[in-house]
Amino acid sequence: MKIYTRTGDKGKTRIIGNDVLYKSDKRIESYGSVDELNSLVGVIIANLSDKTAVFAPELTEIQQLLFDCGTDLAISQNDTKHEFIFTEDHKYADWLEKKIDEYSEKVPKIQKFILPGGSKTASSLHLARTVTRRAERNIVALLQEEPINDEVLKFINRLSDYFFAAARYANVLDGVDDIQYRNSKPVFR
Repeated sequence: MKIYTRTGDKGKTRIIGNDVLYKSDKRIESYGSVDELNSLVGVIIANLSDKTAVFAPELTEIQQLLFDCGTDLAISQNDTKHEFIFTEDHKYADWLEKKIDEYSEKVPKIQKFILPGGSKTASSLHLARTVTRRAERNIVALLQEEPINDEVLKFINRLSDYFFAAARYANVLDGVDDIQYRNSKPVFR
């Protein structure tokens, strides 16, 4: 099987449902940014320390869920043959909220903004948070033009919070302090 189709040679690509769109289309930008995030999560898994290896199973699950998100974002609004994978029944956002709560209980309370960084794992998780936010912005831009699966947006929104909480917990596991932003006034009470 050949992996090239030559469709892209003219700046276009085919999505689920057989619509052909320019690669600059907001739909392509949306699931492309989710794909980029998925790749970054793979890099994070490959570079986990012995102390942060506890994240591997859930990060692998997140990769699976991100692929589902990308699939749903790639389904044309004109497609009547394919159904969304991501549904409210699965409660993926709830799963992330439980993880966020769990990690938030294991880290020092913060009152000020913190800088993204710390240990290698924490720094990578903070990067994943910012890539998630960009993916979210791309998805919202698509949403403003055509319908999408709302459950994908809900999951992606919660995922950035997960990466923040996981980054802070990774610093705890690796014995590294969060770095407070020096000009921050107390904002979290």
